Amino acid sequence: MKGRVAVIVMALLLVFYLVLVGWRAVLFAQSGDPVGIIIGVALIVLPIIGAWALVREIMFGARCERLVKQLDAEGALPVNDLPTRPSGRPYRDAADGQFPEYRDAVDAAPDDWRAWFRLGLAYDASGDRRRARGALRTAMTLEKAAT
Repeated sequence: MKGRVAVIVMALLLVFYLVLVGWRAVLFAQSGDPVGIIIGVALIVLPIIGAWALVREIMFGARCERLVKQLDAEGALPVNDLPTRPSGRPYRDAADGQFPEYRDAVDAAPDDWRAWFRLGLAYDASGDRRRARGALRTAMTLEKAAT
C-alpha cells in the first residue's frame, strides 16, 4: 500500500510539473521572438514525453502487480526467505546464490512466462534492474500471447 501511495504522489507531482511547464511553453511560443518560439516548442514536447513515460511506467507496474497476484493465487510465487539489510533489500551474495535455479528454469522452459517472471524477481534481488525489467517484459509478452 505504501508503494501505491508513493506512486500516486509522484505521479501527481509530475502532472503538476508538466502543467506548469506546458503553461510556460505557451507563454514562450506566444512571445513572437524566434528563440522564444523554439524554447516554447521544446517545452511543449518535453511534457508530452514525460506524460508518455509516466503512463508507460504506471502500466508496467500495474501489469507486474497483476502477474504477481496471479502467481500468488497459483502458489507459484517464489518464497522470499533471503536475509535482508536494514533497508529491506536482500544481500547480494544470498540473492546471487539462488539465481541459477531461476535461470535454469527459464532455460528448461523458455516459453513459460512464470519462469521469466521469477527470473526477473531474481535479477531484481541481485540488484540488476535492467535485466530484471527485461525479464519481466518478456514474461508479460509471453503471458499476453498465452491468453
